[in-house]
Amino acid sequence: MEFEARIQALLAQAQAAPLATQAELEDYKRRFTGKKGAIAELFATLKEVPADQKAALGQALNHLKTQAEARYAEAEALLKAQQPLADQPADLTLPGTLRHTGGRHPLRRVERQIVGIFQRIGFSVADGPEVEDDWHNFGALNFPPEHPARDMQDTFFVTEDKSWLLRTHTSTVQIRAMEAQQPPLRLLMPGRVYRNEAISARAHCFFHQIEGLVVDEGISFADMKQTLTYFVTQLFGPGVQTRLRPSYFPFTEISAEMDVSCRVCGGAGCTVCKHSGWVEILGCGMVDPQVLRNVGLDPERYSGFAFGMGVERCAQLLYRVPDLRLYSQNDLRFLQQFDQLSVSG
Repeated sequence: MEFEARIQALLAQAQAAPLATQAELEDYKRRFTGKKGAIAELFATLKEVPADQKAALGQALNHLKTQAEARYAEAEALLKAQQPLADQPADLTLPGTLRHTGGRHPLRRVERQIVGIFQRIGFSVADGPEVEDDWHNFGALNFPPEHPARDMQDTFFVTEDKSWLLRTHTSTVQIRAMEAQQPPLRLLMPGRVYRNEAISARAHCFFHQIEGLVVDEGISFADMKQTLTYFVTQLFGPGVQTRLRPSYFPFTEISAEMDVSCRVCGGAGCTVCKHSGWVEILGCGMVDPQVLRNVGLDPERYSGFAFGMGVERCAQLLYRVPDLRLYSQNDLRFLQQFDQLSVSG
């Protein structure tokens, strides 16, 4: 019965031996299932067993061999499945795996294009917080508490303190820049802004805005018109027409809206331009002297101009997308259309 005890002991050892790593696999094969392993040695000594016990012990020995080899094969397959693909031999007969490299969001593409145009003529980029106080969002920009112009911008206020709010425009960064720096200033302020508006094809509760500010000695309305005409030509192409219309903003005087000729109909009139041939692109104006006083600048010495535009509106004109909501829905079928497109005119 000594031979049978050796078989049972070896079976227990083979079932308990670790098989989690490649080194443990190799050790297992050397000890149990290899040509010089313990199981092979038992088969070699089986001839010394009495003839009447040989059949039963041979069957037990075969069972040991089967169990050990099965456990080894299972552990080997599991370890191979866990290895990185690079460590496994490549099957050159398999079809290649196509990987979508992705692309920039269309709004980010248009924003980068706009920023790049202004950087080429000396503008720097400035940034500021999205949660603002009443002074930087309204007060410093000539919006006193009772001013009707506040009604033009429905605001998200912070519940705990109504003097804090989500900024309604990036003009807040203009105020912070003028408080922190002395002229000359030539700055561009891109960022997300928030307004409590009903969501529709033409409006959203948040959108992306880019504002610009130039303050120095001797800045005139002609400087503003020349700067903005250059920008529009660079963005939409040399064939675009522009016009300025009188408008109103609390923080600029004089104020204007800039229109561009409709890129859809070429100025002939269509539903996009409401059959006028023109589409509004941005608001602009000379910085109100009181705004300069609010930030400690002398309006007798300095003057400046400011402008602001919605990135979504520019993207709509460039890509002719009819519904602004599509930009924020993260539908890959929509976004992948822009991967190979250029936003230049």
